[in-house]
Amino acid sequence: MAASLLSQAMKRCSAHTCAAAAVRRALSSGAATPSVFSRFLLKLSHYFYDVESILNWNDLVRSQRVIQKNKYYDYAQKNFGNNIAGAYYILTLRGSFRFAGQSEWFRPDSSGKFSYDFMSTPDSQIEEMDLSGTLINHYGLENLVKQSKLQTLCLRGCPEVDDWFLACLHNFGESLVELDLSHCSRITVGGLAALQNLRKLQRLDISGLPRLQNPGLVRILLEEMLPHCQVIGVEYEQGMIQPDSQEQTEDHHEASTNIGHRHL
Repeated sequence: MAASLLSQAMKRCSAHTCAAAAVRRALSSGAATPSVFSRFLLKLSHYFYDVESILNWNDLVRSQRVIQKNKYYDYAQKNFGNNIAGAYYILTLRGSFRFAGQSEWFRPDSSGKFSYDFMSTPDSQIEEMDLSGTLINHYGLENLVKQSKLQTLCLRGCPEVDDWFLACLHNFGESLVELDLSHCSRITVGGLAALQNLRKLQRLDISGLPRLQNPGLVRILLEEMLPHCQVIGVEYEQGMIQPDSQEQTEDHHEASTNIGHRHL
C-alpha cells in the first residue's frame, strides 16, 4: 500500500513538472512582460501541487502508522504466550483491558506509557477491552483471536473498523456479550449482517453510524437476527422510509437483502 501511494505521488510530481515547464515556456516565448493570466496559471499550478503533495504525504504517513500499530506480535506470542502478546498489543494501541477474574484495568497514561505488571499473570485471558478511538483494524485482530473469554468489546469511534473487521469477529462468537460499534464511520449494513455469528451477544450499540440510511429499519432487522440482543443507540422511527419515496424504498430493499437474507 505504501509503495502504491509513493508511486502515485511520484507520477503526480512528474506530471506537475511537465505542466509547470509548459507554462514557463509559454511565458518565455511570448512578450517580454508575461500576461496577468499566464502569471496566474503558474502561481495556481504551484499552489495546487503544494497542497496535493501535502495531502499525499499525510496519506502515506497515516497508512504507515496504521500498519505499524497493527503488526503481528509473533515474537511476543512465541516467548510470552497469547495473553501477554494480546495485552501488549492493546496497550500499544492506547487501549485498555481487564483480565478475567480480576478487577484491575490496565491502561496507558496520557503519554502512552504503561506498566508491565500485566506480565505477571500469563495464564489470565482478557475479559474486557476498551479500544475506543484507536487505530485497530482487521489485521490487528490476529493478536487477539485467542482470547476465548472476551465478553465486552468497545470500538467506539475507531476509524479503521469496517465491514471486513466485523466479519472477523466470528472468532468471539461463543463469548462476546457486549459490543459497542458507535461512531465507526466505515460500517455499513453489510458489515452488521456478519454479526449473526455472535450468538451470545446481549447488547449492541450502533449509534452514530453515518452510512446507515435507515437506522430504525436496521435496528428492527438486527433484533430479528439476534433475538436475545438489546440493540441501542437508534430509535425505531429514525430514518424510517416513507411510502411515497422511491429512493427510500430501494434503501429498504437493500437493508432487507443484506441482513434479512443472512438471517435466513
